Amino acid sequence: MTIGRFPNTRLRRNRRDSFTRRLVRETTLTTDDLIWPIFITEGTGVETDVASMPGVKRVSLDRLAAHVAPAAELDIPALALFPITPPELRDEKGTEAMDPDNLMCRAARLLKQEFPEIGLIGDVALDPYTSHGHDGLIVDGYVVNDPSVAVLKDLALNQAAAGIDIIAPSDMMDGRIGTIRETLDAQGMVDTRIMSYAVKYASAFYGPFRDALGSGGLLKGDKKTYQMDPANSEEALREVALDLAEGADMVMVKPGMPYLDIIQKVREKFAVPTFAYQVSGEYAMMMAAIQNGWLDRDRTILESLLSFKRAGANGILTYFAVDAARLLLKG
Repeated sequence: MTIGRFPNTRLRRNRRDSFTRRLVRETTLTTDDLIWPIFITEGTGVETDVASMPGVKRVSLDRLAAHVAPAAELDIPALALFPITPPELRDEKGTEAMDPDNLMCRAARLLKQEFPEIGLIGDVALDPYTSHGHDGLIVDGYVVNDPSVAVLKDLALNQAAAGIDIIAPSDMMDGRIGTIRETLDAQGMVDTRIMSYAVKYASAFYGPFRDALGSGGLLKGDKKTYQMDPANSEEALREVALDLAEGADMVMVKPGMPYLDIIQKVREKFAVPTFAYQVSGEYAMMMAAIQNGWLDRDRTILESLLSFKRAGANGILTYFAVDAARLLLKG
């Protein structure tokens, strides 16, 4: 690295005015980097606020096209869909996940008809469907791996058949990427992509998301036996390596801002499409500070998203996607 010496070298020269700052900028955030997570719910005429996530709504299918229209107009590339399953449709085995006419599948078909150019990312895990709130099946109080994978592959196939473009397994079961890839390929779905939640930590930052899905009060115990220990980083690289070997097309790190170091390690080590999820807790913290007047809203949104790009992420799942796209459009 060339350092130079003052006064011949003055780093402030390249900060003097806007045009110079633009010319030498190392990292750029654009609308192409944004994925918008949305919550879909049963019912008619439903558009309710998520109390712990100001500005985020649960939307029924009859309101979904109008809800998504701003994202389409702003040319946001993709949506990540999360279904809210009513308690009466949840059971120990998450059987609602296999219904080809469940909420997720109906939403996918509707959105593909209304907005064929928008990519759809489908969450593959059992927690939205189980009565116990875990991502897999439970036997004798333990979330079992291989039987869960056997169900998750069918869940993935169900979503792909409904029009989901990118299967996104968020369950953290070992071996699920390879099994899902084999299942999709056997059905001729070789172009259906897999975005693996390869590095998903057992984080405290998921609370508002579970509230949004109505699963927070259902969860028995915690998810530490399958989600990653926040103290580990080398293990994250092993997780990514395994998922890539099994056929993942893209990988994700979740949560986002507390794990920027992990994003950087993954991108530098593997040089594959790497995504970050700015999760519900991150969003809720920033919104609380913004609403109290402690942080500038527009600057905070864009600076937080730019940090993911600087760390090496190709894109970001963020509840700020529509707001950020509007800000970027304004320049």
